[in-house]
Amino acid sequence: MLNYFKHIEFASPNAFFLFIFPGIFLIWHIWRAKRLYPTLTLPILAGLKGYRNPVRGFIKKNLFILRAIALGFLILALARPQTSFNEEEVSTEGIDIVIALDVSGSMLARDFQPDRLEAAKKKAEDFLDSRKNDRIGLVVFAGESFTQCPLTIDHQVVKKLLSEIKNGLIEDGTAIGMGLATSISRLKESETQSKVVILLTDGVNNAGFIDPLTAVEAALEYGIRVYTIAVGRRGTAPYPVQTPFGTTYQNMEVEIDEELLQQIASETGGKYFRATNNQALENVYKEIDDLEKSKIQVTRISRKTEEFHWFLLMGGLFLLVEILLRYLVVRHIP
Repeated sequence: MLNYFKHIEFASPNAFFLFIFPGIFLIWHIWRAKRLYPTLTLPILAGLKGYRNPVRGFIKKNLFILRAIALGFLILALARPQTSFNEEEVSTEGIDIVIALDVSGSMLARDFQPDRLEAAKKKAEDFLDSRKNDRIGLVVFAGESFTQCPLTIDHQVVKKLLSEIKNGLIEDGTAIGMGLATSISRLKESETQSKVVILLTDGVNNAGFIDPLTAVEAALEYGIRVYTIAVGRRGTAPYPVQTPFGTTYQNMEVEIDEELLQQIASETGGKYFRATNNQALENVYKEIDDLEKSKIQVTRISRKTEEFHWFLLMGGLFLLVEILLRYLVVRHIP
């Protein structure tokens, strides 16, 4: 009920000036009642035979209030009350995004928690949650590359396939050119205005038969922006090393071809980032999220409904009650 009145507007608010008449009517009747029904102090009540029933006497004395209320509702009806509800029609233009993820052995380095690969997967999943209107695809690469998930709006499927990514799926190495080329092949048929690759790696291009700069030319041809992310702290990091006694971790120099990644981003209109820990990687994804906003068009529609009939009905109801009480209940009271 409160929500209903919150949306009430009046198309003819000048009608409120008519409230002066019910006001005058009330003042006149109060003055008249004081003259007709003065307060008397009597030792006995025999002289008030017509008011033996105090309820009927009270009704007779205050009937004018019902008529004033009825007039008030009729004036509200004249003011043309309307309910106004605003609706929004939202149309979105999403972005097609492919996340190309390095799954080489070096991604198991422990300078991130629990390691680079798991940290990259977790932050990519968080990124998915903020891109509800976009189609997302996954490409993984090491010594070669393949599509883990084609472009889809079903982000639950993407998350499931993202969780299944692990080191050892393909031959080891770092084929940056192959990862980028496979990502471009997933986007080249896209009809969206914005096509983006987010390429994450921690190494130097040392495998594959496609040169990264050749892949850049293809990205330019299809209007694809590439954001490159280098993961790994500066200096040394604990890398996994296989020994006869199992896997151990040794501090080794971090080698990332930042110059190549910067060139890929610059030439395609993207941006290069360096993430040295989990928090920095999270900040990178947030910045990309801010840079690549989906276009949202909002159309506001206002609907108004006439509600005067309810006030007219209430006014008529109070007037009817006043008439019934006057001629059926208190008719014989002087």
